[in-house]
Order: sequence, then structure tokens, then C-alpha cells
Amino acid sequence: MEKTCQEHGFFSEILSDDAKYYKRLQRLDQIAENSVEITTNKNKGCPYDCGLCQDHLTPSIFVNIDLTNRCNMSCPVCFASAGATKRLYEPSFEEIKKILERMASVKPNPPFAVQFSGGEPTLRDDLPEIIETAKSMGISQIQVATNGKRFAKDPDYLKKVIDSGINTYYLQFDGLNPSSYKKFRGYDTFPEKKKAIENLRTFGETSVVLVPTVSKGVNDQELGDIIYFGRDNFDVVRGINFQPLSFSGRASQEEIKKYRITITDLVKLIEAQTNGEIGKEDFYPIPFVVPVSMFVESLKGISMPHFTTHPQCGVATYVFVESGKLIPITRFVDVEGFFEYLKERNEKIKCGGKIRKGIEISRILKDMSSFIDKEKMPKDLNLLDITKGVLNGGGKEYLAKLHHKSLFIGTMHFMDPFNFDLDRVKRCAIHYALPDGSFIPFCSYNSIHRENIEKKLTTPIDE
Repeated sequence: MEKTCQEHGFFSEILSDDAKYYKRLQRLDQIAENSVEITTNKNKGCPYDCGLCQDHLTPSIFVNIDLTNRCNMSCPVCFASAGATKRLYEPSFEEIKKILERMASVKPNPPFAVQFSGGEPTLRDDLPEIIETAKSMGISQIQVATNGKRFAKDPDYLKKVIDSGINTYYLQFDGLNPSSYKKFRGYDTFPEKKKAIENLRTFGETSVVLVPTVSKGVNDQELGDIIYFGRDNFDVVRGINFQPLSFSGRASQEEIKKYRITITDLVKLIEAQTNGEIGKEDFYPIPFVVPVSMFVESLKGISMPHFTTHPQCGVATYVFVESGKLIPITRFVDVEGFFEYLKERNEKIKCGGKIRKGIEISRILKDMSSFIDKEKMPKDLNLLDITKGVLNGGGKEYLAKLHHKSLFIGTMHFMDPFNFDLDRVKRCAIHYALPDGSFIPFCSYNSIHRENIEKKLTTPIDE
């Protein structure tokens, strides 16, 4: 990406070192019409009118709510600048409740997931009550983004959080090497991560997502080890979401060139460090799954939100563990063929009535086996039964069967001012929810809006 600013001069930023792979992600993009609730008028244009304005193309699907900017760590790479401003942001319980009520009222489809973040959200003693409130409003997926420090040291508090109905623990996890943690976190926090996971295992919790911040020359040699750690703790770890370092703060172009890691870099490193068990072609862009939600929308006859993010925002795959081996879903399912097939069936359903729906469901169940290589499919996985259960209306319980047999591996490459792209912002599905009722795309919030908004919402710590 090359751009010129009258004030700051010329900038050149690498997006990918593999044009073929970059174009592959573009080819696999899927577009769908989404209903987006507009809450602000277009004035200055994208990305300044966030709220959302009429330029936005994807609804709020996954929402962040910052509970505090206090933290029990002082990480050198914190994009939230927690504690650095000497000003406190900590909405009251009632203010958070209003944000959740606003989130639950979004039409036609409220966001299905909320992530409580910060700062460090576990510094709030009322976190369990906040989670219970979100649950009572029908928000189906609730997770907390945490460094795990309090969960490691305070099992009683962890038990309260578990009992409140939380679904997922989004655990900061930068590798297994002390040097990586010292660079990113200021000291070796790996023992705390392990202790937090042990405590979660003790309480029988099984939905941890490891979240490594990744940078060249710091921990990019540990991607395979992190995946194998997830495999070895598969009873608790449900996913790994690699996050390339985003330069939202001050950084020189020399530093960016030295530390920048792209999606292409990540998938190539994963392929090399897992000896090909997981290959770069096993990963697909996030909007690739849109045909599934479009098919369900037609099948049920109700409006559905579609994950129409930009294809360069992130990639993901599902991996199954069998006898210590990692088997990506793409090794035994023709996912591209099946999704094209779903699109064809979807067109038939849209043109017919109830009888046509029944015919198409029967046809899918009959044809499904042609997209699956049963010889390569894990022995304890019956994908045909799961598909049949989903198509016959048993959504959640059958998807849970799939979820508990697989390990999600993905990456979201959040933007910064150096690689900022309006096309990506307009399709963002991950938004910050604010006390004034607005929803701001993740990358524009951290790159443009955060500082000014926090000035309005914070008070000096002394005060």
C-alpha cells in the first residue's frame, strides 16, 4: 500500500509478500446484503462518522465493551494505553447495563457476542454480575479478554465468574518462551497463564481461546509450539487466535518494517512449524462462511446477520485432534465444493415454498457424502449426523458437538494508521459499544477515535 500525505509525506506498507495468496483470499470473498442499523448521519465521511453511518456494510456481530482502563500489568504493547494517560475510565454498573440494553435492542439482529475487555476487566469485582446481566438479555456468546493474572491467583473469584454463565475466556498468551513475555509484557507471565488454565481445568471449564500477539523477531518462531500447546491442552483450549502486532501508538517506519508480520507470513510460518500438518491452503477468509448463513436465512425464513468482513481482515480453519495428530477440516471435506453447492440449493429454496425446502434438505443429506472423504475423517466424528441434526432444526446442540471435537485456529490482522484501508473498515463486524449508544469499528476506534473519546469519558486519577 502506497499513500502520500501533504503533511507527513510518502508511506509504503507491505500487505502481503505473496501476491498469489493475497489474490486467493480475494477470490474466496463472499458478499451478501446485510441490514445495518444506522445511528449517525454521514457528515465528514468514513471513517470519521462512526456510529454506525450509512457507509457501513456489515452489522455489529461481535461487540467489545471496555469495563475499565485500569490494569494489573504495564505491557509495552498495549493498544488501550491502560494506565498511561493518568486518567480513569470505568463506567458504572448502570452505565454498562444501558450499553447492554442498547446492544440487545439492535434491529433486525442484535450482536450475538459480547467481549468484556479493558484494561483488565477482571479488576472489577462486579464482573460476575455484569456477565449475568448480559446473559439475562439473551446475548448468546459472552467472553472476557484477560491476561489471566487474577484467575491464576484468586480461584474464588474465578468460580464466581464461571457460575455467572460466561462462555469463553480470551486469554492473552504470547508463547512458551520467557523472552517473548519479557518483550511484550515486561516479565515472564507464562507461569501465570499455565496456572489460570489449571484452575479452569479444575472447575471443569472447557472454552479457552489463546490469544498470542505476534511480532517478527519476538515470537514468530513459536507459532507451532503454541498450536501444539493447544493440542496438548485440548480438554480446555478450544481455539487459538493469532493477532499480528498493530502499531496504534507511536512507531517509526523502521520499527514497523522490523516487526510487522502479515497474514501471509503467519500462515506460511504455521505450515513450516507444524511440518505441514496445517498448511496455508487450509485457511480461508472469514467471509467465506457467508453461504451458510444465507442458506439458514432462506431455510428459516428470517433475517440473519452475515459475516461479510473484508477477506484481508483474517483467516481461519478448524482442526481436529486424533491420536495426537492435527487434521484440518479441509483434509476430509471439500469445503469450496460444498459451499458452492449450498449456494445452488439456496437459490432453489428462495424460489419455492415449504415443499421445496423439504426437497432441498433431503437432497443435501443425500449428496453430503460426496463432499466428505470418510477414510480421512477422524474416527470419532460423524459429520453426516451433525449436518442432519442442524438441517432438521437442532442447531446449537449439534454445532456444540462439532465445536467440542475441533480446535479453531485463526488470525485477525487489526489495522493501524500505516495500513489503514477504508474498504476494510466499512465491512468491519467487530465493534466497540460506547455509553452514548454508538458502535465504532474496532480498527477506526483504536487508530482514530479512542484518544478523543477517552478524554470525554475519563477523569483524572487524582480526582
